Amino acid sequence: MTALQAAASLADDLAAIFGSRLRAVLVYGTHARPHPREVKAPVQTLALVERLDYADLAAGADRSAAWHSRGLDMPLLMPAREFARSLDAFPLEYGDIIAHHILVAGADPFTGMAVAEEDMRRACEVKVRSHAIHLREGFLLAGQRPRAIAELILASATPFASLMQTFAHVTGAPRQLPPDALAAHLGRAAGLDTTLVARLLRLEEDHALDPSEAVQLYPPYLDVVEHLIAAIDAWSTEGSRA
Repeated sequence: MTALQAAASLADDLAAIFGSRLRAVLVYGTHARPHPREVKAPVQTLALVERLDYADLAAGADRSAAWHSRGLDMPLLMPAREFARSLDAFPLEYGDIIAHHILVAGADPFTGMAVAEEDMRRACEVKVRSHAIHLREGFLLAGQRPRAIAELILASATPFASLMQTFAHVTGAPRQLPPDALAAHLGRAAGLDTTLVARLLRLEEDHALDPSEAVQLYPPYLDVVEHLIAAIDAWSTEGSRA
């Protein structure tokens, strides 16, 4: 079953639950971004509805095992108005969904919708710093165990890819860049090692990492994120000089 087939089956299930209250179902995240190779990660979906009640959640919970067996992450369910009113609260996450999604059912809910550039820039700064904190804390929790380090890096792959897409957009790149082109832009814009960044971005496709490679990959991965922090600090310096 392909990602879109799995998402279509989810849309059918949600239509049975919500009926006319279902506004749209779409794929976002890894499977919605441009990749030259097959993506093996679970399929992330968003379902926007007119109203969401406890009974709807209970009906979805009854189907959750079946969704998981089809390679789906649990769908992000929310009222459409809640999504629209939360753009300033989650500019990075929702901005990425708006920029990279595949409509599966219903009408495109994002027509005329956009995250403010200043909100995106500020969120990018916050996310880069929190990503560094997450990597440091996760490494300590891994306790030098190679498999745990591999799991840490893999779990961070999709957030890292989303962050890189946003950083690239904020620094003037077009949307929908494939991994190698995205890495090349980041090399020019922030002086990052393009080969290393491309390898990190491909982890989102592979969703697999040998523990021995993970041990070698973690230090330069952390260096990349810390280099991004330095690049963002330069934004503030430039702004104060303006």
